[in-house]
Amino acid sequence: MQVGSQLDAIIFDKDGTLFDFEKSWSGWAVDVLEHLERVVPNSRMPVAKAIGFDLERRTFTPESVVIAGSASDVEVAAAPFLPQGFDLISVLDDYAVGMLPVPVPGLHDALTMLGAGRTLGVVTNDSEVPAHAHLATHRITHHFDFIAGYDSGFGAKPAPGQLLGFCEATGAIASSSAMVGDSRHDLEAGRAAGMVTIGVLTGMARRDDLSDLADVVLPDISHIAGWLTAR
Repeated sequence: MQVGSQLDAIIFDKDGTLFDFEKSWSGWAVDVLEHLERVVPNSRMPVAKAIGFDLERRTFTPESVVIAGSASDVEVAAAPFLPQGFDLISVLDDYAVGMLPVPVPGLHDALTMLGAGRTLGVVTNDSEVPAHAHLATHRITHHFDFIAGYDSGFGAKPAPGQLLGFCEATGAIASSSAMVGDSRHDLEAGRAAGMVTIGVLTGMARRDDLSDLADVVLPDISHIAGWLTAR
């Protein structure tokens, strides 16, 4: 879209945007899969394949449902290899709440600078409880006027419900707001909401994966302030 002259609000994805995706979530995936193996023998390998996690390399595959999907999406992918009625979402959320996400470079300074005179929010396809836990762990919750997970009542990305919920809750105008994210789901949601879209490369996507949906693709969120000044 045409980038406006003023951005009064900025919405961030969480994982891969505020926190380095690979460094934060690979250990979580290993822990979840080991837990499943203990309670459902012989489930680790097929579930790993189903959710797109390479156990040998301890890394996510490019098409992994974990990268941009919700806990519900992960549960659906793993369901054929688990007992009927198995509550995988609770397992995923329990391990997510206990994990220590790795912040992207310059996280605190970037939020302080970008939040000066602007309204900030977080919308994530993670569950809301882990989202609050991760922000609190790094003492950045106070920067945000709106925090929503896929289970907060606004739906999940790539639909724009969370972003429009942010606008309704804060009074922000979509055309004067930006959506910042590391996945196509984030940028598709931003486009659908009529916002400026900013891609960052602290997730699993490459520049070419995001460039057709982004007004700009930056290395990480610490570069946003400079881009805003330069434009």
